[in-house]
Amino acid sequence: MSNLQQLYQTIILDHSKARHGASAEPLADMPAPVHGEARVAESHQVNTTCGDEVTMRVTLSPAGAEARVEHLVWRGEGCSISVASASVLNDELRGLTVAEARAILDTFREMLRSRGTIEPDEEVLGDAAAFGGVSRYPARVKCAMLPWVAFEAAVLEAESS
Repeated sequence: MSNLQQLYQTIILDHSKARHGASAEPLADMPAPVHGEARVAESHQVNTTCGDEVTMRVTLSPAGAEARVEHLVWRGEGCSISVASASVLNDELRGLTVAEARAILDTFREMLRSRGTIEPDEEVLGDAAAFGGVSRYPARVKCAMLPWVAFEAAVLEAESS
């Protein structure tokens, strides 16, 4: 295993243990942080193959083309890959404009679908590049993509509200 692969494995294990942005309580019990023109939406996604699940709550503010991912919180259970992916998503997308977040999401998705043919760009993906090795294991791609799909669905719902 190369030094880079060991680093990526360490990033995934660290995020699976120290879950950034995770809520210990059910999201339904938490008040949504609504102020100004903020729009809040949630998406719950389940990987039917392995049973991993995640609920992602997104707060976008303000409305319009300048909307930012103001707040993210998630709750989920699953393998270390899906949990770490949600944690990394929280760190990488919080505070970005929706357009910037979508660009990273698209790059992440393209990398995971590449079956290892695309070398992750750390400058674009940050710690999400650690999931580049997952792309060689199709059964694990769904685990890594699950929180990102939940994020994408929540953003679409928030934009339509």
